[in-house]
Amino acid sequence: MVLFRNTALAALALASVTPLAAPFATPALAKSAATAPFDSGMVSAADPRAAEAGAEILRQGGNATDAALAVLLALTVVEPQSSGIGGGGFLVLDTGPGKAGRGQLITLDGRETAPKAATPDWFKAGDKYLSYMEAIPGGKSVGVPGNLALMAEAHRRHGKLKWRELFQPAIRLARDGFVVSPRLNQFLDRFKVLAASTEQGRALYYQADGSPVAAGTTLKNPALAAFLERLSREGPKAFYRGQNAAEIVRTVNTAPRNPSAMTLADIKGYRAKSRPPVCVTYRQHRMCGMGPPSSGATTVLGTLKLLERFDLKAMGKDSPTAWHLIAEAQRLAYADRERYLADPDFVDVPVAGLLAPEYIAARSQLIATDRAMPSVAAGNPAGVKVALADGAGPTERGTSHFAVIDRNGMAASLTSTIEGPFGSGLMVNGYFLNNELTDLSILPERDGVAVANRVEGGKRPRSSMAPTIVYGPDGKVKLAVGAAGGVTIPAQVLKAIIAVVDWELPADQALALPVIYAPGGNTVFVERGTEHEKLIPVLQGLGHGEVRLRDRSFKGNAVQVLDGKLLGAADPRSEGEAARQ
Repeated sequence: MVLFRNTALAALALASVTPLAAPFATPALAKSAATAPFDSGMVSAADPRAAEAGAEILRQGGNATDAALAVLLALTVVEPQSSGIGGGGFLVLDTGPGKAGRGQLITLDGRETAPKAATPDWFKAGDKYLSYMEAIPGGKSVGVPGNLALMAEAHRRHGKLKWRELFQPAIRLARDGFVVSPRLNQFLDRFKVLAASTEQGRALYYQADGSPVAAGTTLKNPALAAFLERLSREGPKAFYRGQNAAEIVRTVNTAPRNPSAMTLADIKGYRAKSRPPVCVTYRQHRMCGMGPPSSGATTVLGTLKLLERFDLKAMGKDSPTAWHLIAEAQRLAYADRERYLADPDFVDVPVAGLLAPEYIAARSQLIATDRAMPSVAAGNPAGVKVALADGAGPTERGTSHFAVIDRNGMAASLTSTIEGPFGSGLMVNGYFLNNELTDLSILPERDGVAVANRVEGGKRPRSSMAPTIVYGPDGKVKLAVGAAGGVTIPAQVLKAIIAVVDWELPADQALALPVIYAPGGNTVFVERGTEHEKLIPVLQGLGHGEVRLRDRSFKGNAVQVLDGKLLGAADPRSEGEAARQ
């Protein structure tokens, strides 16, 4: 079955941009100190070294765009299991109040793409399809990385400092060394089968006896330092052409497991894209996120709209009824996510229909305060042109979010990922290559009906990443927020927004609240080791079919404007921190 391209949504998008344009221009976006609304800028990231890299850039006179890009580069070094230049990301950016008092809102898509040779049977071996875990290692799971193209376009349009300056904190970390954190050590131990699958990975991250480098060890990555130096001098062409591009192609196509069929043309042809932001108004707050191929905005914002008719503020954060309603709304939104969300260049994604007032009103009426829905299914929003089937949803874990608001009010919310811990396990020039193509549905159809998120050449996988910016009733930026944790990302961001908007909590307390995650179907996950465990009998009594505990693997980051000042917040479950300019 042919899935039609989303010509309507594509028409709304701005022109695609090349990653090879010289990124050395320095747009004049800064305002004078006299007009700056804040005393200093704020950065929140999943690793304190990365947060400090962003803060350093702010101190040098850079803006939020510059700082966010410096954070991405630093995370490539200090958080190699989760993020970096070998993967992709989404940026939601408000350029800050201009002469008219409001900034320009943009969303950039740096999601990876499948090689042109990829077909719906990409992950088929013989007469059967690979399992998700079988598909991860090796070359076929690797998509063309998009983060450098996203960086180049964001800097070209909205950066302030010179391109090469953004690389200096990451270069120092790679060249001079950084202290291995307990989290990195644990990931190296748990996911050794991937991190140590190449000679480069074994030499860098493991000792002679095969054990991972210990927490507290100073680790240097000279290959990555040298490559970052070259990128800082030559720009993104050093990534998408020449030695690095050739090495990516050689590595994925000669991988011992699941060799790919990527070409130099696949890499050279990669483009970061401007996409239309997806926005709704919730309780007089405008909030905007990343549209398809991300499912983050439609899922988070759709869930909020389903809940808007309920007085969550009066119920409060300790109300079992409130958390029951949050779970019910998630079940509906996640069902729609599974059915309809995919790359809009390949599929007509009914974004407007999913968020239309009449559709939301009808779906919300399925939710009751005193009982759970016996079952849930995707709805039938306006704009659906082809009958689609649910796909095989993966479990994503290798992701990092970071947020920046600078002293002039520019706000950046950026989520970067290599998909699973250490991605595909393959390395080039000291960084890991992603396994993003397993975010596409390994099964291309169900019962003869095509899956929207199936594998196709040049396609970008559906993502759960949900970088979001929330505006207060006064129209000014109130919160830049996002999270890591794969399919739990929308649930984490949703919880944080409700906590800030409905329960009026500061961002640090909002991120610390327990998570309830209900990904469609009849299962509700409650965070283990929290007061939410008390909800289990209540939820069961309301008719939720299966209520299960889930380990505390969440990782959110935010910067909030609170009482006219900037508050940086990081999830206490993570090693994240906020750093002030």
